Amino acid sequence: MKLKEVLEDLGREQSISLGMQIASDLNIQWEGSIAIVFNAIVSDVERAPGNIGGKNDNHSDAIRKWILKYRSGKDGRASQRVSNPPGTVSDPIIEKIIGARITKLTPNDLIKVNYAHRLGMSAENILGLILEEYLAVNLEPYGWHCAWGETVKSVDFVHEDGRLLQIKNRSNSENSSSSAIRHGTQIEKWFRIKADKIEYMWESLNEICGTTTLSEDSFVRFVQSTLASNPFCLAVEKENPWL
Repeated sequence: MKLKEVLEDLGREQSISLGMQIASDLNIQWEGSIAIVFNAIVSDVERAPGNIGGKNDNHSDAIRKWILKYRSGKDGRASQRVSNPPGTVSDPIIEKIIGARITKLTPNDLIKVNYAHRLGMSAENILGLILEEYLAVNLEPYGWHCAWGETVKSVDFVHEDGRLLQIKNRSNSENSSSSAIRHGTQIEKWFRIKADKIEYMWESLNEICGTTTLSEDSFVRFVQSTLASNPFCLAVEKENPWL
């Protein structure tokens, strides 16, 4: 059964009761964030992720998969993860194209440009994870809890009073699925920076979340402390000439 079908079949109270039992069996603390996030999907099953549960799964199997997905997402947060380097090799023609346009670059310059580009892409890949953890740390005291592991469809944070929040790094980064989920729903949305100019949107998030402490300076400090304590969060290829 798909998770949505399980929640519909059991109803809210039985779903919560079974979730508590499974979490206890897995030695996962139920009270607190995970219970608040789970409440979001049992209160509206349309927000249950569609990729959890299969045809051979029973009620317990599907809910167990949701709980493990939540735990895996939390365990894989930026401060704890070890990222993998790019799994593809660079196409040599890229350096030829750049060299043909900027002819004063030496072959060694072009190699450095290429590796800098690959490193930049790796940094972009973890940016969302760092932003998510920064907000998780700073918003929990205000009643907002992270839906780790994409455990609520197109929702990133759930408030204790049931409000929902979707976050994006840039104003142009929303995909079609997250647009669709908000149709007729009460999901607040926020992005960190505008795509066409350097303008940060922290004040609007402070207003949404009832805080005054979120800022770009604070986020930069969090980025720096996260990478200092866990440098393996950002994968750097061993042959990178910038090392």
